[in-house]
Amino acid sequence: DRLLLNKTDLVSESDLERVEARLRAINSFAPVQRCTRSEVSVDSVLNIHGFDLERTLTALPDFLDPAATKTTKHDDRVTSVSLSQSAAHHLR
Repeated sequence: DRLLLNKTDLVSESDLERVEARLRAINSFAPVQRCTRSEVSVDSVLNIHGFDLERTLTALPDFLDPAATKTTKHDDRVTSVSLSQSAAHHLR
């Protein structure tokens, strides 16, 4: 995972630190990258091989146990979108 904190030029340093603390409370493993105008290196977000099973099992020993009680909270306000195109991609 990577957390991109955009529009960092529009808020104070104290606000950035407060938001980053909230993000780390949600996902303590993912690095937070500050950016402005969505300027992010593609290499920093693609093919990062971010999942580490050993690290996950250290944090969540029952991760692979389907019988374990899950305490995951889902926030219906969080959504994602995925687009798939079977034709060749043309960049101009």
